Amino acid sequence: MSSHHGENEPLLGSSSTSQGHSHPPIVRDFTHLEDVASLDERTLAEEEVTPQDDDVSTKRHLGLTSTVFLIFNRIIGTSIFATPSVILRASGSVGLSFVMWLLGATIAACGTAVYIELGTALPKNGGEKNYLEYIYQRPKFLMACGYAAYAMLIGWSAANVSVFGEYVLHAINPTQTPPPIATRLAGVFCITFALVIHGTRPAWGVRLQNALGVLKLMALCAIALSGLAALARLPGFKLDEPPRNFEWSHMWEGSGKGGVSAFVTGLFTVVWAFVGYSNANYALSEVRDPVRTIKLAAPLAVFSVTIAYLLANVAYFAVVPKDEILGSGRIVAALFFGKLWGIGAERIVAGIVAVSTFANIMTVLYTQGRVIQALGQEGIIPFSAFFASNKPFGAPLAGLFEQWFVTTSLVLSVPTGDAYLFMINMITYPISLINMFVSLGLLYLHTPLRARLSPGLHALWAPPFRAWTSVVAVFFLSNVFLVLAPLVPPAPGFKVYENLPYWLHVLAAASISLLGVGYWYVYWQWLPRRGGYKLVREWVREDGATRSVIHKVKL
Repeated sequence: MSSHHGENEPLLGSSSTSQGHSHPPIVRDFTHLEDVASLDERTLAEEEVTPQDDDVSTKRHLGLTSTVFLIFNRIIGTSIFATPSVILRASGSVGLSFVMWLLGATIAACGTAVYIELGTALPKNGGEKNYLEYIYQRPKFLMACGYAAYAMLIGWSAANVSVFGEYVLHAINPTQTPPPIATRLAGVFCITFALVIHGTRPAWGVRLQNALGVLKLMALCAIALSGLAALARLPGFKLDEPPRNFEWSHMWEGSGKGGVSAFVTGLFTVVWAFVGYSNANYALSEVRDPVRTIKLAAPLAVFSVTIAYLLANVAYFAVVPKDEILGSGRIVAALFFGKLWGIGAERIVAGIVAVSTFANIMTVLYTQGRVIQALGQEGIIPFSAFFASNKPFGAPLAGLFEQWFVTTSLVLSVPTGDAYLFMINMITYPISLINMFVSLGLLYLHTPLRARLSPGLHALWAPPFRAWTSVVAVFFLSNVFLVLAPLVPPAPGFKVYENLPYWLHVLAAASISLLGVGYWYVYWQWLPRRGGYKLVREWVREDGATRSVIHKVKL
């Protein structure tokens, strides 16, 4: 299937996806599907996925550049500026920390291929919600409800919001450590501004995201070139006592001293640093020529990020001694520039990193607000009409506000000390869990089993882009490892958290999943049986968007 054909009529046969024609209201009863023994896949796909498409002639406003920055800004937030010390502590050595970064890049490359295939097959807002629903169609709505719990209850920007405050205040006064409440309030102000601009002036928000992305790229280039110049001992960059981090006898010293748990903690942090390769998939209904664009934008963004990460790490270790990086906390980039050009440069780079973090916060809020809107448009979550609405400014203000509320609540309530790492793990673990199910389902779609076991549901899987099955398998196995490894107790002498149990983020993520399963059982199974009614799903056109309404019909 060519990309052009895939765009006009992707896997699911919705001509509205790329031609810009709106459909009349669609009304279907979904409750009878479980009793149909032989079901045409195209009909099911239209019922399950396509109705939430809006009038795409007015929605598709993201071009190639905006889509690249949607991914680029999402991946690079505080990660390369704030996490090298965490990764170095977990690995124990400079050499092994580079191995971790390369492993993270490999996982990200495999994940990019997986999400390009899924995105070209189902080019719609919602991301993993669409893929999980399409692959795991029985029990009905279970996967959607489980995913909805993660989408709504995890503050996806919480870690970056916290660090934004640290960098802003460090830029104002790098010689004084601000009180924790001040850094938190600064972060809350940042995400509040993002809420206002994305919720009231979405076009301005996209332009601001792109501009901040350019500044971020310039900052990374400055770090990389400065570090390489210091390593080459060029005039103006020559250090009086250069660190010995790249001498072979020192490069691998201390490798793996924290054991498996330490390695997993570091790998989790690296994976979090690359999280975002699927970010454009959440807003594909707003991307022009989505099949062609995602095939170009995602690899370009991820490749650029990988090169930037590796060069930035070379720069850090070329300038800053290992012991100082270990003690730098989350201001290693500021320490790097301070070493080269003094306290004034440290203040400037702290401001640049704050701007980079702000771009990430804006990008995450932009896409996650649209995921919640898609859940509302399909009637999956409570108060669906409220979350599906584009009123009053033509933006998913309700979904944006929900993410703002959860994120600010976490930022203001999680205790200091372990807050940053806990929030990173709370974000990364559910992503690994979701990626495990997504990639397992895609492996199933790649096998002939799909035609024999569910010929009416998955037999037509032929997307415009197809990832190698071996790449999908590597992505699946890596996520299985990331899901299971945190359950291994840490080695003696190593602590994942200072004051929290090492397994707390796993328990928290599992609890959120159970909440989603519990909601599905009560609302979609137990209450209808107890009340003697069935739930009938009806698609309606309202507020410029197609959404579903759930009706109770007495049996």
